[in-house]
Amino acid sequence: MNLFSDIRALVMTSLDAMVRAGALPEGLDFAAVAVEPPRDAAHGDMATNAAMVLAKPAGLKPREIAEALAARLTEDARIAAADVAGPGFLNLRLAPVCWQGIVAHALGAGLDFGRSAMGKGARVNVEFVSANPTGPMHVGHTRGAVVGDALSNLLAFAGYDVTREYYINDGGAQVDVLARSAYERYREAHGLSPEIAKGLYPGEYLIEVGEALKTEFGDQFLDQPEAVWLETVRNFATERMMAMIRADLDALGVRMDVYSSEKALYGTGEIETAIERLRAHGLIYTGTLEPPKGKTPEDWEPREQTLFRSTAHGDDVDRPIKKSDGSWTYFAPDIAYHYNKISRDYDLLIDIFGADHGGYVKRMKAAVSALSNGRVPLEIKLIQLVKLYKNGEPFKMSKRAGTFVTLRDVVEEVGADVTRFVMLTRKNDATLDFDFAKVLEQSKDNPVFYVQYAHARVCSVLRKAADLGVDVTDAALAQADLGQLSHPAELALMRKLAEWPRMVELAARTQEPHRIAGYLSELAAELHGLWNRGNDEPGLRFVQEGAVATTAAKIALARATGVAISAGLAILGVQPVEEMR
Repeated sequence: MNLFSDIRALVMTSLDAMVRAGALPEGLDFAAVAVEPPRDAAHGDMATNAAMVLAKPAGLKPREIAEALAARLTEDARIAAADVAGPGFLNLRLAPVCWQGIVAHALGAGLDFGRSAMGKGARVNVEFVSANPTGPMHVGHTRGAVVGDALSNLLAFAGYDVTREYYINDGGAQVDVLARSAYERYREAHGLSPEIAKGLYPGEYLIEVGEALKTEFGDQFLDQPEAVWLETVRNFATERMMAMIRADLDALGVRMDVYSSEKALYGTGEIETAIERLRAHGLIYTGTLEPPKGKTPEDWEPREQTLFRSTAHGDDVDRPIKKSDGSWTYFAPDIAYHYNKISRDYDLLIDIFGADHGGYVKRMKAAVSALSNGRVPLEIKLIQLVKLYKNGEPFKMSKRAGTFVTLRDVVEEVGADVTRFVMLTRKNDATLDFDFAKVLEQSKDNPVFYVQYAHARVCSVLRKAADLGVDVTDAALAQADLGQLSHPAELALMRKLAEWPRMVELAARTQEPHRIAGYLSELAAELHGLWNRGNDEPGLRFVQEGAVATTAAKIALARATGVAISAGLAILGVQPVEEMR
């Protein structure tokens, strides 16, 4: 039940009736007609822009359309009032029964409250994290992992068929560096001094890998040339790093459906097949690129390269796919990997990258557009930096990784639930401040606590009502006399509840899971506001001793709020709490 969709449907029906009656001309496009919460709640419950968007094509004044539409809308029992405002906006006030019906619907739907069929089963691939398998995940990966997982949850809740995928970057030079770094720890495990030269990975996490190499291979690689051990050590260390990464993700509550390997693309013909597809469309050629911006002629050495004509699909410049020595650039396997995803018949691809990949967006979109003949859209979400603080001061932790704060450091410090919620309090492309002290404090300024406290309060009144003999099962509460919920503060909470199904669709449509965290904070604020008013006005308290029927109605509202909070937290991947400690 999406009350906003229901009222929009009523507006559409009324506009169709106006066309049939000759009050509006035929052939009007109603696609831009919206029904939304008004900017100022004092103006009403909902507002529609119908008159404003239809006035010009209809050749009529907006107020003329709005007044005629208002007259028709108020014929419906759900519309208590329809007031024309300004040049022609139409503000609607709904009958209390509409809001009361939301409570019963939420209780009947349970954790499916707000679930949508908007996606119609469209297949979506969300690729996220995809960290190089050269060490533990850092705090930047943490945010990307949370955003990707929450976005996947959100899209699934909105009716999409979602696959979570991790692309293992195990085919580049960085895994050779990993192998050399692990080899030094292998030497160390044999009592030799490791030579951690500049450019190698210094993190202590490789000590365990070195010990494992010793256990597996003994001393057979000691004092051997690199050609003897490089491939074996590289594969061994990569597998160990991926096991560590999987454990880190598991600690954060993130589970992938698919792990794909870059290395698996080499020697299989997949890269060549993808490039040949582009060539068949006239998009591969040999040429010389202009010097990059900031390069003077003295700095620049022009050379012929094999290029992808990415400018034909919206990029700023064409991109090299093969080096002058005949080897592939790092872009070529990425093209092949995305062609692989396209061949798996996804309707939408979403990549979640770190902010440092901003220059990669246009070329990757161009490649997917060319490979799919424009059939499969690619959305790329950039994850901005996380700045760590404690009590307002920059915070540095002991770092097993050697140079950065790890995902495991953060989770062990504050817990997975707090980590996930805080990582979703801002839009992905905005820098996030993470204060270890603030995210654990019990105050209304801490959104994690504020939302969890609201859910705990709901559980508290349910227990109290049950002790008084009230049947607090959802089925029983849905049958309560909800007509008793008529106080403005109760109606305000019900109005916020009614926004939940709309918020799910809006957040899914914009691919912005942070909207869910924001909504939960607003819903919690309404519940806390009603609770606090009950301190001064006993009639607003959820439990009314001696009045079982009234208590049941009020508990129904509290429970419905708890249902919405639980559903929202599930999308964020956070467990609701029943008691605050």
